[in-house]
Amino acid sequence: MYSKDLFKNKVALVTGGRSGIGYGIAKQFLELGAKVFICSRKEEPLRAATEALSQIGECHCHPCDIRKPEQIATVAEKIQEIYGRLDILINNAGGQFPAPAEMISERGWVAVINNNLNGTFFVTQQMFKSFFQPQQQGVVVNIIANMHRGFPGMVHTGAARAGVDNLTKTLGQEWARHGVRINAIAPGTIESSGLEQYPPHVQKQFEAGRKANLMGRFGTVEDIANATMFYASPLSAYISGTTLYVDGLEHLANDRMGFFDNLLEGIKSASS
Repeated sequence: MYSKDLFKNKVALVTGGRSGIGYGIAKQFLELGAKVFICSRKEEPLRAATEALSQIGECHCHPCDIRKPEQIATVAEKIQEIYGRLDILINNAGGQFPAPAEMISERGWVAVINNNLNGTFFVTQQMFKSFFQPQQQGVVVNIIANMHRGFPGMVHTGAARAGVDNLTKTLGQEWARHGVRINAIAPGTIESSGLEQYPPHVQKQFEAGRKANLMGRFGTVEDIANATMFYASPLSAYISGTTLYVDGLEHLANDRMGFFDNLLEGIKSASS
């Protein structure tokens, strides 16, 4: 659909780029001519992903915990050293776990907020200061979540992603004068390696959700990558501060409490 040289001479950073949605985004950037830098916390699988992606195009990496600003600064230094510039930032890194609100510990709450909200801000701020502000241009795409009508069973990430949604609007306005565009993509349920991390009773709800989806399927990594390419490219040159739901109408028609009720049943079964 896109020209093979759409991102020729462009450099993109994809956080959480070693697997799932992040890997799919990095792969499509490479296929469309970009040079790509990926980061994530675990060095060994990160190196393996970089080796695989390097079969498609130029790809480099460095381990990074986005909750730690000093590690983000090191990533910026590596990008400067290798490429001398950064054109596109994809904030994809994040993590969460399913749990009723009353069962989330202080540690669990803080971990998710730090990762999904604070980490996203720290990365964006660093790349703005290191690259986008001096260049007076740049593009940011934040990968968030379907929290349009709340996120029962995932209150921590719902709150964090809503914060990133507002961050998108706010920074889009503040940094427009610097030639920076910022948008967000809110995926619905996506068939990726991320689904495998959930327990069996949650997997059961996924099966029910797939059948109930108005489009009759869950999304694919390619669905999210395609939307990301649009936001990252000149095709969206007059768009900033927006959030695109790529979810097969889940944000309008999905039973938000179905997931939560199934989660409670699984917890009760496990404790009996």
